[in-house]
Amino acid sequence: MMESTACGPAAGPDAAETLRDRARGALLGLAVGDALGAPAENMRPSEIRRRWGRIEGFVTDKPAGTDDTEYAIFSGLLLARHGSALTVSHVEKAWHHWIADLDEGPFRGAGFSERGTLENLRRGLAAPITAQHRHAWSDGLAMRAAPFGVFAAGRPAEAARLVAVDGTVSHDGEGIYGGRAVAAGVAAAMTGAGPASVVAAALSVVPMDSWTARTLRRGVVAAGRRYPDTLTMERALRSSVVIGGYPWTDLAPEAVGLAFGAFAAARGDFRASVLTAVNMGRDADTTAAVAGALAGAVSGARAIPAEWSSSIGPARGSCLPSMRGYHVLDIADLLTPDEDEVAS
Repeated sequence: MMESTACGPAAGPDAAETLRDRARGALLGLAVGDALGAPAENMRPSEIRRRWGRIEGFVTDKPAGTDDTEYAIFSGLLLARHGSALTVSHVEKAWHHWIADLDEGPFRGAGFSERGTLENLRRGLAAPITAQHRHAWSDGLAMRAAPFGVFAAGRPAEAARLVAVDGTVSHDGEGIYGGRAVAAGVAAAMTGAGPASVVAAALSVVPMDSWTARTLRRGVVAAGRRYPDTLTMERALRSSVVIGGYPWTDLAPEAVGLAFGAFAAARGDFRASVLTAVNMGRDADTTAAVAGALAGAVSGARAIPAEWSSSIGPARGSCLPSMRGYHVLDIADLLTPDEDEVAS
């Protein structure tokens, strides 16, 4: 595959198979990172070490994805239906149909941005007013952005455009920028870009003077320095991005900076990317989900340890009951062109 981030998928006899493997790697990587990071969410590294030492695998008997995985499935289904014709109206109607207009039931675990959006939708507000709430800058769009990169493989600008359409209902400003960076990074990785090109693609779709761009650059620079051991590296990376003492851990600029930093520090290796993200704490399920999506798109599903990938089953609907039963691998296949389309 080509290293370029500007071209579409390369044609050839194995192109469709490679693209599908990377699509599956991106979304399975997201789900694995989410499940690995969920127990460490909102924790400090010192708390993680006291409880588990260093997290090297699942620390619960029944690992599962959280709202990160279920909202990524939701956005993936929406994108599979509408493709590049996706509009804000489509997204708003889907929020009503699948979430807002249903009895809430077991709806649990969603972030503040989702809660704020649902409150606005249920009050009869329409986009973009629905995104005007206190947490429009959250990482709730970044966590569900990977499907857009899968769909727009090799087209970072298109991936960023589409995820911004999705995000108009729920996010604004830095919240949108975080989603654009992740979608563009995954799109570049899907066609063989290395870590440096993935980072460049992410930075190319957000304002260079934005908070998101600054934290992403700081995280990647910190990740590229030499350190005597992994713990020292993680401390330096975390310190370069995290605002000490800030109570909310779901900041989009912070989560994106940590995730890309973890990915860069690991040079795209899947296991190292997600474990670095997990052990830094904060919004660990989201940072590991994003790092997992980037690394999974680079190397494909085959690079994900079997003991992790085999633990990911259909969504349980613990956050979004309407997503119960969908599997991320099915979403990856829906978003991937078949062999004839790749060849053409």
